[in-house]
Amino acid sequence: MSMRQGEGEADVAPKSKRPSDSAFKQQRLPAWQPVLTARTVLPTFFVIGVLFIPIGVVLLHLSNTANELVIDYTRCKSSDPGNAGITCADYLQANTGKQCNCNIKFNLTSDFSGDVYMYYGLTNYYQNHRRYVKSRDDMQLLGQLSQTPSTDCAPFAYNPENQLPIAPCGAIANSLFNDTLKLTQGGVNIKLLNTGIAWPSDKRVKFHNPEGSLSQALKGFSKPIFWQKGLDELDPENAENNGFQNEDLIVWMRTAALPSFRKLYRRLDQTNNNYAKGLMAGEYTLNVEYRYPVVSFDGTKRMILSTTSVLGGKNPFLGIAYIVVGAICITLGLGLLLIHMRCSRSSNMEMINVNPHTQYS
Repeated sequence: MSMRQGEGEADVAPKSKRPSDSAFKQQRLPAWQPVLTARTVLPTFFVIGVLFIPIGVVLLHLSNTANELVIDYTRCKSSDPGNAGITCADYLQANTGKQCNCNIKFNLTSDFSGDVYMYYGLTNYYQNHRRYVKSRDDMQLLGQLSQTPSTDCAPFAYNPENQLPIAPCGAIANSLFNDTLKLTQGGVNIKLLNTGIAWPSDKRVKFHNPEGSLSQALKGFSKPIFWQKGLDELDPENAENNGFQNEDLIVWMRTAALPSFRKLYRRLDQTNNNYAKGLMAGEYTLNVEYRYPVVSFDGTKRMILSTTSVLGGKNPFLGIAYIVVGAICITLGLGLLLIHMRCSRSSNMEMINVNPHTQYS
């Protein structure tokens, strides 16, 4: 019995690590490798340059068709009685949590035709900081209130005075931009709309109010520490634009990727016949209720009025980028062409001057 078992083991062939004889494993598959020569590379540079420069010029022209006006109001002078001569920035530094009013007159030198949008801009403001971006409770923003907010909201999860949970919690909501910007012409207010400024997908998917009465649902919760109004008081004139679905809050909660950014604040109400075609050239006044401090971190605040073009808002970057890339390609193409012509000419001359009798010596 033992002899038969030994004979069976001897008959088993040893396993081989040699790959199978296939075209794939033996690397016999047909392959194509481009050979980069002057005849293939130089036309590519010239074609890219010839295409990109006209495209860049068109994009730059379309961007310039959008009008834009930027007003920096960081250090505007206070218009409040008793505070004349000081800036609102200095007033807020001495009176934390207070409000300062200032007025800035400006001229539109050309008509802002079509849809007109107002933005606020901040600089040196790092909304892209990792801890800042995480500091929110998405379940709370969906209207699912809990007495134990997400740990990501710390240290803005509970009010230190009464230990009530904060709604909405977190550093993003706590730092909500709260300046009020208004436009007047000839002492008459220009109506600006605070709806239609947020992404529809954000309002439909990411932000919901709790069912029932918002005021009742917020009982047992505290407003954010730096807020001067409660969540149910953000827009008392429009119940659909209040609470977690307030569009100013939704716009702010979408954090910016760069330290200098702008966010949509208002859009011109063009149902008024006086402004049906936009803002005409003339003198206007920007009225600011100044509450948001920025000088402590060397930041600035701006108000931007802008119209749109076929490509959206005014942004010359894309057109300039196309022109620069096209110019670089043409420059490289010309440089390589000169090098190729010079080297090929010198090599041809060397071949002519070679003595055939001593060539292989």
